[in-house]
Parts: sequence; structure tokens; C-alpha cells
Amino acid sequence: MDKQLFLVGRKMFLTLAMIMAVAHVQAQETKNTLILTLNKALEIALSDNPTIKVAEEEIALKKVADKEMWQNLLPEVNIGGSWDHTITAATISLGEQSFKMGRDNSNTVAGALSVSLPLFAPSVYKAMSITKTDIELAVEKSRASKLDLVNQVTKAYYQLMLAQDSYDVLQKSYKLAEDNFNVVNAMFQQGAVSEFDKISAEVQMRSIKPSVISAGNAVTLSKLQLKVLMGVTADIDLKINDNLSNYETDLFANQLDKVNEGLTNNTTMKQLDLNMKLLNQNVKSLKTNFMPTLGMSFNYQYQSLYNSGYNIFNYNWAGSSSLMFSLSVPLYRASNFTKLKTARIQIRQLQESRTDAERKLNMQVTSYQKNMAASSEQVVSNKENVMQAQKAVEIAGKRYEVGRGTVLELNSSQVSLTQAELTYNQSIYDYLVSKADLDQVLGRNY
Repeated sequence: MDKQLFLVGRKMFLTLAMIMAVAHVQAQETKNTLILTLNKALEIALSDNPTIKVAEEEIALKKVADKEMWQNLLPEVNIGGSWDHTITAATISLGEQSFKMGRDNSNTVAGALSVSLPLFAPSVYKAMSITKTDIELAVEKSRASKLDLVNQVTKAYYQLMLAQDSYDVLQKSYKLAEDNFNVVNAMFQQGAVSEFDKISAEVQMRSIKPSVISAGNAVTLSKLQLKVLMGVTADIDLKINDNLSNYETDLFANQLDKVNEGLTNNTTMKQLDLNMKLLNQNVKSLKTNFMPTLGMSFNYQYQSLYNSGYNIFNYNWAGSSSLMFSLSVPLYRASNFTKLKTARIQIRQLQESRTDAERKLNMQVTSYQKNMAASSEQVVSNKENVMQAQKAVEIAGKRYEVGRGTVLELNSSQVSLTQAELTYNQSIYDYLVSKADLDQVLGRNY
């Protein structure tokens, strides 16, 4: 009796352990699977990508440089002191007379306070405007990094959707070919069809299998690419409950909205304009080399001379102060003219580069818009083609069942359906990729 109770208890323990193990595995699978949408993928990428963090730190660095520049206009205060012990004082001889410059074995102690303040410093004023523009350029470069990352993540997300949809299409095609083979094989066993029909159906089924395996590998590689861009570790699996056909409605809605904002928000053009602004400010800064500068300094000194002891509290102290204004007027320096000429040449170079960049970007915009229009027309045609191919498969199947069709017609209709569905998905993908590239060129923010 005790032995039976022991066996029953052992079975219950093993059953409970198995249930807990399965629950733990399921919990781990749920924990390690990340359900993605496009917006969520972009949010993760923008928050964790090192390139974006580096760009943000660059902005902070430029702001510190701006603060450091205007601090040059603040007064500079210094305090110092000296202790001079004279062992043997110098003697000056004038004709037959000689004078002792100080006392031997004496101490001279002095403390000084100096304050300097620039009153008119045109080079500092121009440098302050340059640093502000430099901050604007750093912000625009950060936006460019974000736009580039958004573009890459968006296209990687669409690539994963295309791979998944292609895999589903090929799996469905393989299942259809397998069902057809089973039907043809059963009819062959009954002597209703020839061995040729059976072999043709089997060849059709097996020829699809490599494509299914290749499509599965494409899904895995697409996930890895998206993980790298998002900064997600390899032990986390990605899952997208989305497919390309869901974007068909958005596709035609976007076609109706053909507002072209031009290159106003294009980050390349904005950076070129900011660089042009920097060069113009640099020219103005170089012109300040021909302008005078004015400064003021105040000095106060408290000192005691030629003391014999070392107790400073017994010294006789006296203070002195002075206020000084300094004016510097540059008359001639050859390098100032050379630097100014170099800056003007750089401005002309940048103007030519901007013109060339604008032409190329306008060409890209036109190209992407043409691709989107062509893809939209292809989607309409390919969708109709899918519907016709599905109907052809049904007709070919019925014809074969009643003995009026051939297995070649059946195989051909299935191949046409698979090709039509793959082409349909590809046309939507082409449209979405062109739109993502267009959004990047036009500088549309996420």
C-alpha cells in the first residue's frame, strides 16, 4: 500500500514538474519575442542607436563652446603675491658717487590684485555669432542622422514584411501542390490517370520546396538586419503581425495627396545653407582683424620694502593702485588679406556645390515620384492578375477532376498564381521603399 502511494505521489510530482517546465518555457518564449509595428521599431531604434546619442552629445558640446565664447567678455581677475629676500643689494655708481639699491639682508613683500576687462572686442562679437550658427548646424546634423536611421529601419521593416509574405505565398503554393499530388496519386492508384500525371504532380511539388526554404532563410536574414539597426540583441525574436496588402489603401491615399513641398526641409540643403552662413560670418570675423580693440585694466598693489626681519605683521605696508586703458590699432599684416581672399574663394566653391546638390536632389525626387506612380499602376494590374490566376486555378482543378484538363494545365495555373501573388507583393514593397526614400530626401520628420 505504501509502495502504491509512493508511486502515485511520484507520478504527481513528475506531472507537476513537467507542467511547470512547459509554463517556464512558454514564459521565456513570450518574454523573448518582441511584437513589432513600424512605429515601435522606429522608437526603439531612435532611443538606443549609438549614432543618435553621439549626435546629441555633439550638440551639447557646441552649446558649451558657445558659453565659453561669450565668457570672453567677462572681466578677468587675478591675485598674486611675491616675497623677495635681498642678500646683497645692487650698487649704482654715477661718477664719483655710488648709491645702494636697497638694503642688504632685507625682505620685500608685495600682494597684487589685477582686473582686466575688454571694452571693445569685435572679434569676440563675431565669434559668438559663429558659435550660434555652429549649434544650428550640429542640430541639423543630428536631424540628418535621425532621418537616415528612420529610412534604414523603415526599409528593413518593409523588407521583413516582403520576406514573410513571400514565405507565406510559397508555403501556400507548396501546400496546394502537395494536395494536388495527393489527389493525382490517389487517382493513379485507382488507374484513373497515367503515371506521367503522377510524376508531373510530384515534380511540381518538389520544385517548390527549395523556394520555400530560401524564403525562410530570407525571413531570418531580414530579422537580423532589423535587429542590428534597432540595437536589439540576437536572443530576442522579432514578430510582425502585418503584411504588405494592409498598405494598399494607404498607397492610393498617398497618391491623391501630391503636395510637393520641394527641398525646403531637405537636410543636405539646410546643412549647405548653414555652412554658407558660417563662411559669410567667417568673412566678417576676418574683417575684424582690421579693426581696433580697446581694453581696460585695474591694478592694486599692497607692499612693504626692505624689511630686516621675517615677521610680516611688523612691516610697514603701503598700497598703490592704477587704472589703465589700452588701445590697439592694426596697421598692416599681410596674412589678414590672404585669409580674407581664401574665405571668399571657399564661398564661391560652396555656391557651386549647392547648385549641383540641388539639381541632383530634384532629380531624385522626380525619380522616386515616378517610381511610386508606376508601382501604383502595377499594384492595380497585379491585384487583378491575382484574382484571375486564382480563378484559373479553380477552373483547371475542375477540368482535371472531370477529365477534360491535363496535369500540365493544372501545374501551369498554380505557377501563374504563385508568380502573380509574389509580383503583387513586390509592387507594394517597391512603392513603400520609394516613398521612404522620398520622405528622406524631402526631410519629412518622423
